[in-house]
Amino acid sequence: MRVLHTSDWHLGQRLVNLERTEEHQHFLDWLLHTIAQEQVEVLLMSGDVFDSGAPSNTALKLYYTFLTKVCATCCRYIIITGGNHDSVSTLNAPKELLECFNIHVIGGASPDPLEELIELKNEQGQVQLVVCAVPFLRDRDVRLSVPGERFEEREQRIKQGIAAHYEAFVPHIQQYKQQRIPVVAMGHLFAAGGSASESEKEIHVGNLGQIGADQFPLEFDYVALGHLHRPQQVNNRHHIRYSGSPIPLSFSEVTDKKIIFILDFEAGKLANLREVEIPVCRKLVRFKGPLEKVKQQIAAFDNSACTLTAWAEIQVELEAPIPDLNQQLEEVLHLKKDELQLLIHRPPVIQKAVQTLEQQVQEEADLHTLREKDVFLKRCQSAFPDSDHSELVATFSELLELMGQGELERKI
Repeated sequence: MRVLHTSDWHLGQRLVNLERTEEHQHFLDWLLHTIAQEQVEVLLMSGDVFDSGAPSNTALKLYYTFLTKVCATCCRYIIITGGNHDSVSTLNAPKELLECFNIHVIGGASPDPLEELIELKNEQGQVQLVVCAVPFLRDRDVRLSVPGERFEEREQRIKQGIAAHYEAFVPHIQQYKQQRIPVVAMGHLFAAGGSASESEKEIHVGNLGQIGADQFPLEFDYVALGHLHRPQQVNNRHHIRYSGSPIPLSFSEVTDKKIIFILDFEAGKLANLREVEIPVCRKLVRFKGPLEKVKQQIAAFDNSACTLTAWAEIQVELEAPIPDLNQQLEEVLHLKKDELQLLIHRPPVIQKAVQTLEQQVQEEADLHTLREKDVFLKRCQSAFPDSDHSELVATFSELLELMGQGELERKI
């Protein structure tokens, strides 16, 4: 069986309030072509279908139009699991209807592992592949709150709960292993040893939910992970992979190669694994350094290989303030107006030993880079400069997650 592994589409995502619809449409069109060209039989999507639990109508249309078109290809099974950005109820709403088209959606965790275990059969009705479709595991799915538990105890209970969820499949998949039927697991989590980028929101409580590669049962022939946006192996394990996001979701991903994985299972095991690079339709570029260097980089920028205007982030390093800095940048950017659009202009870095109070405040006030937790941490550091803030920050992160879930429930 030939399987395609992808994740973290984040349909509906906006970057500094600009929509990414064209980029997502370009990716989904390419994915359809790749499925047909590669004769893919199974599509695995490991979480974060949408960027928000209340996706826009545009994002929903992208999703359902794509599913409709996939059903007309050679792909016989589609398995979609929920991520930390997804609403369980939004994904699960058409669950029974989609199953009629061999589209299996597991929006949220189930206490019964058999509800997440999916048999994939050939045209003769013989089981060829088994998928343990594990969605994002929220705190309430993997542990019970214990009054007065310490930070370290909570961390350990989360890790044990995630590992136990995967271990619960082992008794049920032994029969398949004995018949030499390969077993694939899916997951949306932070595996220890993975490399994150700026665009991932920390999941669980400050990434306490990290589990090691050795905590995935050996019975799994492949583990298809989502959440980290950089494609990578986990602790150099060939069969445990993050496929990454199909488009760069922040400027921290400008150098990342975006890919999907194609897997071939033969004789009851993973016989071949290869990556296929996703073509870029819009570049995200960073220009950083002395003013003259930045101006030269902008002037030399070539966007001829891409169909969409590139988006830029600029930060200039100065020895002293320049009154007409913005005007100089606007002039050189104007020459590239058909190729390049300035999206983020970070406050300049003044290369002096002593900065004025105004310069320091300007540098701190870059709200494009501050999240709620960043602001909370800065407040803790200001109020309690000599204290360890890890437990306060972890509690605040948990509160944010609970507030987000409550907001979704009110919208729904």
